[in-house]
Formats: sequence, C-alpha cells, structure tokens
Amino acid sequence: MADIERAKKRVGELREQINYHNHRYYVLDSPEISDAEYDALMAELRRLEEEHPELITPESPTQRVGAAPIEAFGVVEHPVPLLSLSNVFSCDELLAWHKRISNLVPGRDMDFVCELKLDGLAVALTYTEGRLTTGATRGDGYRGEDITQNLRTIKSIPLTVPKGAPRKFEVRGEVYLSRSGFEKLNKERAEEGQPLFANPRNAAAGSVRQLDPRVTAKRPLDIYIYSLGYAEGEGVGEREMPPTHWETMEYLKSLGFKISPYNAHVSAISDADKYYQRWKEERENLEFEADGIVIKVNSFELQRVLGTVGHDPRWSTAYKFPAIQATTRLLDIGINVGRTGSLNPYAILEPVSVGGVTIKRAALHNEEDIRRKDIRIGDTVVVQRAGEVIPEVVAPVVSKRTGQERLFVIPARCPVCGGELVKPEGEVMTRCTNASCPAQLYELLAHFVSRSAMDIDGVGEKLAAALLEMGLVKNVADLYSLHEQDLMNLERMGEKSAQNVLDAIERSKQRPLARVIFALGIRHVGAETAELLASHFVSMDKLASASTEELLAVPTIGPKIAESILAFFRQEANRRIIDELRHAGVSLEQERKAPGELPLAGREFVLTGRLEALPRSEAEARIKEMGGSVGSSFTRKTTHLVAGAEPGSKLEKAHALGTKVLNEEEFLRLLEGGNK
Repeated sequence: MADIERAKKRVGELREQINYHNHRYYVLDSPEISDAEYDALMAELRRLEEEHPELITPESPTQRVGAAPIEAFGVVEHPVPLLSLSNVFSCDELLAWHKRISNLVPGRDMDFVCELKLDGLAVALTYTEGRLTTGATRGDGYRGEDITQNLRTIKSIPLTVPKGAPRKFEVRGEVYLSRSGFEKLNKERAEEGQPLFANPRNAAAGSVRQLDPRVTAKRPLDIYIYSLGYAEGEGVGEREMPPTHWETMEYLKSLGFKISPYNAHVSAISDADKYYQRWKEERENLEFEADGIVIKVNSFELQRVLGTVGHDPRWSTAYKFPAIQATTRLLDIGINVGRTGSLNPYAILEPVSVGGVTIKRAALHNEEDIRRKDIRIGDTVVVQRAGEVIPEVVAPVVSKRTGQERLFVIPARCPVCGGELVKPEGEVMTRCTNASCPAQLYELLAHFVSRSAMDIDGVGEKLAAALLEMGLVKNVADLYSLHEQDLMNLERMGEKSAQNVLDAIERSKQRPLARVIFALGIRHVGAETAELLASHFVSMDKLASASTEELLAVPTIGPKIAESILAFFRQEANRRIIDELRHAGVSLEQERKAPGELPLAGREFVLTGRLEALPRSEAEARIKEMGGSVGSSFTRKTTHLVAGAEPGSKLEKAHALGTKVLNEEEFLRLLEGGNK
C-alpha cells in the first residue's frame, strides 16, 4: 500500500512539473529545461503509469498522444452561439461601421481591441471543475463536432486550469498550422503519394478532424485563444469576472491559455486602421497565415447594448487583407534556362489579380514538382502570391477538369540553343550541356553582379543583356576590361552613369574571397558553402588545385559538392576566367584567422526591418567575415537582433526574451570594431 501511495504522489509531482514546462515551452516560448530533461520526466511518468494503470487519468500529459480511432464525431450544442463576423475591406468601410455603432450608443466613448485574424479552424473548449471536458468545432455556430480527443493532443491547450477559475466556462480559439509546419506536412504527403493541402487552413482543419487522434498528435498544431464564450460560477476569488475583453484576455492568460502577443488595445478607430496597415505590410513575417484583423469593442457592457444583427455581432468586424490566393486558368507552360543550364518551367496564366497585383506568370519549380502536383496545361489552378516573392502555382482544382487538359512534356532539346539535354541521376532538374548557351551566360552574369555576390551596383538585367548583345562581355571577367567609351556607346548611358558603373566594378575588386567563389556560379556552391571553402583554403589557387580528399575534409562538403567543384576547375575556360580576374586586380586571397580570434565569434545575429546604410546582403556578409553567424529566424540561440526601420514581430520577441537589440547606428559601430 505504501508503494502505491508513493507512486501516486510522484505521479502528481511529475504531472505538475510537465504541465508547467509544457506551458513554458508551448505558450510562453521560454523553456527552463532541456529537451533531454523534459523527456526524462515524461519517461518516468509513463513508467509509473504502466506499473500502476489505475493512476492514469484523461488529463495526464501522457494521454496527449491520442486514443484509438473513433467511428464518428458526436454533436456538441453550443450554449452561446459562435457568431460569424461582418467584413470590411477598406478604411472607408471601417469608418462607416464605426459610425453605425457610434450612432447606436450616442455620447459613449469606445475603445477597441485589435487582433490578427488567423486563417485556421475555430474551436470551443469547455472546462468543468478545472478540467477540459469538451472540445468542439464551430460548425454552424449553434452545433459543432465533438473533437475533444484530437484537441487534447495539442500541447498548447491546457488540460487543467488553476484553482479559482470559474466552475464551468468556455474559451474560444483558432487552431492553426505554422508556415514551416505546413511545408513539412505537405513534403511528407508528397513523399507518400498523398494529395497536398492547398493552404495551412485546410491542413489545420484536416488535421483536427481526423477520426484517429494519433494522426492529429503527429502534426505540429497550435492555438491562440481569442475570447471567453461564457462562464458559470463567475466568481474569481473575491472579485467578479473582468468587465472588458482586454482584461479578460489577460485573465485567461493567467490561467495558462495561449494568447496572441500581437493583440493591441487602442483608443480610437484611426489606431485600428494603423494596426491594420502595419500587419498588411508585415504579415509575411508572421509564423502563421493571417487573412485580416478583427476589431472588437472592448467594453462587455457596450457589446451587450450593441447586440447582434442577423448572425453577426454589431460590436465586432473583420477588416480583411487583400487576397494572396486566387484561381485562374493555366494557359501554357514555358521554360527558362538558368545559369547552370537548368530548365526551369513556369506557368503562363490567364491574368488574375492576387493581392492587388495582376499575375500573368508563376513559378512551377521543376518537372517533378509538376508531376507530383499533377498540374496539367488547361487546368484551373490555385495561384499564391506571398509578399514580393514570385507567385507560384499551388495546386490544380481537379474538380473543374473537362478532359481537355494536357500533360506537360519536357522538350528534347534546349529551347534557347538547341543543345543536348541531360537529367543527372538523383536530380530533379533537366540541364542543357552546352557551356556556350547564351541563356546560361546571361544568368551567370546577372548572378555575378548581384548583391549577394560581387555587388556591382548599376549592372542590372537590361545592362547585362546589352553588354552581351554588343559583344562587350563574353565571360564575367570581361566586366573588368570595360572602358567608359564602351558603356557610353550603349543606349541611355551618359558619361556620369558610365562612370558610376565603372566605379562600382572597381569597388568589387575588394570583395572577400567567399563572395568571389560564390559569384563564379559553381553548381551546388551557395553562399554558406563558399564561406566554408574560403575559410578552409584561404586562396582561389589552393581551392582550384584541391583534391577530392582535401575537399571532403571541409565540414559539410560531400561527394556531390566536391565533384562539382572539381568539374568546374577542370574546365580550361573557367581557369582562364580566374586568371583574368587575378590580372584585373580582383582579390583572390584572404588572411587566415582562427575562428575564435574573430571579433564576432560565437555570436548569432538576426536582422529585421530595413537597413538604410548598407544592403542586407552586405550586412550579413560583414557579420560572417567577422566570425559571427546569421540566422534566418529568431530562436533561443540568437544573441543579437539588428533592428532597422519598420522592424517586424521579431523585435517584440527579442524584448520578451531579453535578447540584445542593436539599432542600425549601434550595429555599424559594432562592425567598425566596437564591442556591443
């Protein structure tokens, strides 16, 4: 009997610790223990529950993995309906909404809460006597599906709440899938030959509505709670429930619920529009999809006075972002030839407006991607535009096929030069084998002068094309032989413009060795790999003469990259280009320094916002040259956040975690040798 009592006590301690650390990790994003320590706690709890099955309860953290499949979803009646929202699409419509509700409560001051409108699945969670008892979909607003077992698998949903909470209450939230989680899920489905989800919302909804909760448990779902549905036994200690939505969300946060850190309390409708404008521009920086903002009257008393009209509450509206997806017809598939000879298919579309921009072309990535998505010429397709990124075809709308659609077939010869095509084993791209293919030279030149490579300002696409057309450049090294008169003979090129280009070419001679290696366009050698090669070999000559064994000795360099480097330097034409660069004065060596000797060694930087003094690519290169590393996303390993103009949500996260934040002036001083 003593054993079972000890086990019962220890099980309680473990559950309390695990729930605490789940909250720190999944809700606060501020863990206190390592993954290994967390796993040890879970392993001990599982062992004790296996030895004493009578101690297992539905609220145990071990039960989040999902129970056995259920035959069908039950129906849940919502005591308080989950109403839909009215929509506005412009500032004028927002002001008209504000005027309507102001006229209903004349003379009353109103403040508002603004929230990002997640594109996920709305759910209602009911807690009774401190435990999660029911989880349901919104359904038609009055009746939803019982998906309690599935929602229990989402680790950011608390299974229990602290003492002092209402005896019975309901919270409402949006279950969502992050962008990275969505990409990972679709990649796995593609590998298994399953149809792809069109967007994160469909993926989240499909994940939550699985008859087998174990499937749901494997998917990286998350939730933000956005309102209190109702509460019975409303006393919270000695006081009543808060009188406003903002205070209520703070209270729910104290109970352990995950509340969006992007929520804002504003005093005027003009501030709500500013909130909208900010996130309309920055939504691509969010880790989730958002299709607008929700504006709510803060006071519950005013909410009750304003009431509802039809199925919509008068006291709230959704201010929608411009669409980022649309459907249109795929008229044909064209092909571009890249700088490495790769044949890159692209979609020719019936013009369609996406996010306020008319789209006529979209990316298709490669032949295998077209096959995997089963995209056919003549299909109605879903087109997506994300920020300034090239639009892409997401998926076909199979239900709209007529039978007249045609499969895409890669051509037998290069569409630019007629050269022979090959598809190397294990690769997805078909390539042109003609090293003199004009398309490859144009793309290589554009790459060579780009910001992340030699950063030759003023040599854009039009000038590159003109230089090739006039025969002034036959390889990238010829840039360094250009004279002022050569450039002034070109259309729309004056004396000042010509001199600016020549000055930019001259400045590029001092680019670091890593940038020169990257600029050469060696297949499989990206910017990071070029950094490794430059640090290891410290000169272009040593790299050019390296053996397979010497290349493989460089960290992260595998057989494929090594063979690509060897093949590049075997070509006599490529060796001639290196010699011409050397004679032109391009720096092909760098000083060897131990990593620990560099001033930024051991520091990881993330950049957010717009830098005024130098391009982001240059800033990242300078950090790496000084021994630091650059992260693409903000993590706990980030030591410094560089915040330029109009920084995104990363700045808020940095402040929350106490990470060092540098403005642009401080960052520039650091690069000049300061010790921030």
